[in-house]
Amino acid sequence: MVSAVFRKIFGTKNDREIKQYAKRVKFINALEDKYQAMSDDELKAAFEALRVQVKEQKVSLDDILNDVFAIVREASKRTLGMRHFDVQLIGGMVLHEGRIAEMKTGEGKTLVATLPVVLNAMSGKGVHVVTVNDYLAKRDATQMGELYKFLGFSVDVILSGVYDDSVRQAVYNADITYGTNSEFGFDYLRDNMKFDAKDKVQREHNFVIVDEVDSILIDEARTPLIISGPTNRTLDGYIKANEVAQKLTRGEAADPNIPNSKPSGDFVVDEKNRTIMITEEGINKAEKLFGVENLYNLENAILSHHLDQALKAHNLFEKDVHYVVRDNEIVIVDEFTGRLSEGRRFSEGLHQALEAKEKVKIQEESQTLADTTYQNYFRMYDKLAGMTGTAQTEATEFSQIYKLDVISIPTNVAVKRIDGNDLIYKTQEEKFKAVVEEIKKAHDKGQPVLVGTASIERSEKLHEMLVKAKIPHSVLNAKNHEKEAQIIAEAGAKGAVTIATNMAGRGVDIRINDEVRSLGGLYIIGTERHESRRIDNQLRGRAGRQGDPGQSRFYLSLEDNLLRIFGSDRIKAIMDRLGIEEGESIESRMVTRAVENAQKKVESLHFEARKHLLEYDDVANEQRKTIYNYRNELLDKEFDMSEKILQNRQEYVASMLENAEIFHGGLKDDYDIANLCKIIANDCGELIDESDLTGLEYDEILQKATQILTDRYEERMSVLQSEQKHDIEKVLYLQVLDNAWREHLYQMDILKTGIGLRGYNQKDPLTEYKKESYNLFMELVVRLKTESIKMLQSLRLRNRDEEEEQAAAMRERMQQEQDRSLNFNQDQAQTSTKKIPRNSLCPCGSGKKYKECCGKSGPKKGIFA
Repeated sequence: MVSAVFRKIFGTKNDREIKQYAKRVKFINALEDKYQAMSDDELKAAFEALRVQVKEQKVSLDDILNDVFAIVREASKRTLGMRHFDVQLIGGMVLHEGRIAEMKTGEGKTLVATLPVVLNAMSGKGVHVVTVNDYLAKRDATQMGELYKFLGFSVDVILSGVYDDSVRQAVYNADITYGTNSEFGFDYLRDNMKFDAKDKVQREHNFVIVDEVDSILIDEARTPLIISGPTNRTLDGYIKANEVAQKLTRGEAADPNIPNSKPSGDFVVDEKNRTIMITEEGINKAEKLFGVENLYNLENAILSHHLDQALKAHNLFEKDVHYVVRDNEIVIVDEFTGRLSEGRRFSEGLHQALEAKEKVKIQEESQTLADTTYQNYFRMYDKLAGMTGTAQTEATEFSQIYKLDVISIPTNVAVKRIDGNDLIYKTQEEKFKAVVEEIKKAHDKGQPVLVGTASIERSEKLHEMLVKAKIPHSVLNAKNHEKEAQIIAEAGAKGAVTIATNMAGRGVDIRINDEVRSLGGLYIIGTERHESRRIDNQLRGRAGRQGDPGQSRFYLSLEDNLLRIFGSDRIKAIMDRLGIEEGESIESRMVTRAVENAQKKVESLHFEARKHLLEYDDVANEQRKTIYNYRNELLDKEFDMSEKILQNRQEYVASMLENAEIFHGGLKDDYDIANLCKIIANDCGELIDESDLTGLEYDEILQKATQILTDRYEERMSVLQSEQKHDIEKVLYLQVLDNAWREHLYQMDILKTGIGLRGYNQKDPLTEYKKESYNLFMELVVRLKTESIKMLQSLRLRNRDEEEEQAAAMRERMQQEQDRSLNFNQDQAQTSTKKIPRNSLCPCGSGKKYKECCGKSGPKKGIFA
């Protein structure tokens, strides 16, 4: 109550912010006459003078904002024939400050972006503008490019399908680069797989404006960016898991009516939820069949995963129902159409489990080579800003995840659209009949109608009903962006009827003429409430742009998902009490509020889910940044490889001493020098005479063995020039790094898959994930150091010319293999691996258990120290 009174007297926080921006607008407007009086050349010269001052760091961008905005407005009038409104100047300031500008449809967000884009491009560090599709990126870059070029900036656009590095480098080197979120994200991942710094296409991440920011940073943020390739791993695990699964006995679930009842058999199938639970007896039996002590510890996680998928393949997937075997391959049957889905494969090893079940050739899974999330990619920029028509409903998420404030910008002209209360019917059939009747009424008088549906299936149903009613109409789908934009732009014509899914037509204005205005403007009809209020608001926002008349209404039924889940019984009781007959509806603000509350609950659940996923990716992201920074160091020609190799070699020798059970402070007569020399020989082919190390103290052995390996390595590499030597060392280090990082990503995938089970043991899965992933990462660091030294010490060179050719050929071959293996998809697949059991004899020949030998972590002296 107090806060409501306070808001009435002082206005909301948003209102107070807008007032502050409006004060600065007055100063910008005061400069209009000055720049309007200038010729084109004088205007360009005035701008260039400011640009020079920025580059010489004599002024900050904030110092010259007023002048730059005034110049951009004048340049826009001359090149585009459009003058920025005062509210657009406010939007430009909001974006420049790294915030989100919420502006209604038709308020000219594309033009608003030119203000902060020009201002921030003056630093010469590049500005990125992100759009939702190639069509809009190309359109905006072309249209706004006239303004940018007038002011002396270069502008280009990143398009999908163009993978030539030199072309993309040129695009990123432009002052202003337009493109889609996926293109920017994948280029970042690809750059961190390059073997030469000059092959990278992106430069620094300076300032980015994300158009339709809610769509990209909220909706699409659920899907990670993943580059995948073949695993090159053994497929024996699937065959063994299939054999074990066939030996387990299916049982029945525990009877809830009998106290202390336990499930029978080795596993229980829940067909309703399509899950399988292995019983304690089943776990014991499986461990004996696999020959392991604990099926669910980390080193056996892949076996338990294979077994789960094998049990699903045998008990939940039926041949000739869910899949068919054709030409010695498993082909999926689409559950909706009944047609064969050529080229599709079940993920997470299920397809391989089915191949093992049917005894056909098991095809390799794909593995993650590089991945990130949109959240973590866009948070890399020094300054992130966004614009959209609908952001306030997600303001909490923008603030918590991206540290972005949402500022609602007033419309240039007051909104005149009339938003009706929802109409609620008992059944979907009644609802759609009412919708068709309403469309017919509007169409007969010439008022254009845009109908929003929740799915393609609903669109087709309404399409069939309109065909029967002989009402001409267009149906939109998202397959062709250019055609989609054209249809949506024509949806305001007199008598037009357009059916569109909720996602359709974003970024394109629906314009109406005076005749349509006199008929009431565009009529928006929603056939279902979306789980997110934002999507409903986007649909409504199609009508009433720039003060145009318009109306909107949603038609609902008790059979709609949202109402069915949230309180349809109560509403149905009200309808029955009121004696609502078939075909009649109720219109109530109370019910509309109840629907909005239901939407808020669903939005909150989705936010928590996205936040949960991000918390896990944040753990991986810290590791990703460390690895990518190290990789960039290796690519730097100034990086001291000799010092790095010397440090790693000493740590390698210390690790080998530990494996040979030679410890600091031990008796030198007890040191097993023969075993140490054998381990080093097996590791990297270096034969060290035992007499060189016999009788020495620990520190002396460490120093002497390191010196021997160093001298032999330097002697072999002496046939090369220093640049060639550095090149070979760099390529080998990168090869070890990339292979180890891929293996680490795979291990992290496995860890994430099973970590949720820790919750049953009263442990926080996220805390456990952080601990386990840290241990995995420290093992990765040790592995990187030791494997790099082993590879370098194993090198045997010939003459200088041959080695120069060999180094160049190796680098080119690695890059080609990398490029061939890249498969740009967004489906994360789990993969198999063959690991050495920790209690088995170590393959190095030491005679010890693996966990006490090569499976034991070496000395830890800081990350890449």
